[in-house]
Amino acid sequence: MRVDALAVKLRPRPMAEAADLGVLLVRTHARSIWLTWGPVFAATLLLALATIEIASWLPALLIFWLKPWLDRSLLFVLSRAVFGQETRFIDLWNNRGTVWWAQLLGTLTLRRLSPWRSFTQPIYQLEGQRGKERRKRRNQLLRAKRGAAGAMHLVFAHTEVALGIGAMAVMVWFAPEGTHRHMLQWLFDSQAQGNSLLLAAIYGAVVLALEPFYVAAGFAMYLNRRVELEAWDIEQEFRLAFGS
Repeated sequence: MRVDALAVKLRPRPMAEAADLGVLLVRTHARSIWLTWGPVFAATLLLALATIEIASWLPALLIFWLKPWLDRSLLFVLSRAVFGQETRFIDLWNNRGTVWWAQLLGTLTLRRLSPWRSFTQPIYQLEGQRGKERRKRRNQLLRAKRGAAGAMHLVFAHTEVALGIGAMAVMVWFAPEGTHRHMLQWLFDSQAQGNSLLLAAIYGAVVLALEPFYVAAGFAMYLNRRVELEAWDIEQEFRLAFGS
């Protein structure tokens, strides 16, 4: 990685502050993120919702399970954003082989339920190591940081649940007078038609809004860990001072 080309100021930070840097990265490059990732997510959401005829619970499960695969497109955009590069959908399309299909099995199986997957995903997607060397690298970055990465994951997981419950509460709140109880019963009625589709769509909307921040927080924590291990901040200062 060309440290001198980075468009963000890297220095050793507490991991929580590094996660905040990821949030700022999303805000700064929001246009690139949602215009590039949005079509991928929209296509995935529509395909997931189409499975409602198979089982009422399947759309929400597919959205949940495919999040690590969707995260790969987000990380592609974010990895370019740290170098100040804007990303268009055509850029993602031109790299679809390595972004969408590389390591697909591992992404959706062994690493799916990892509590620090957004922190370790850059190792798998960006560093290009394999086998023993990749495991060694992963353990090195996680050493003494599992707690911070896991805590960040839990914060976003709880935020996701809170937003979903909040969206349902708003629906009940704005229901016509006298129908609030019936609306609440309908939302959780396993025999009702359409409520599973609506709940899956609500969950999809929550993921659309929140997932970029989750991936960016993990990516920023990964960059911060590399600063700690490799003294990138010092290298940046030297390059600027001596113009090399």
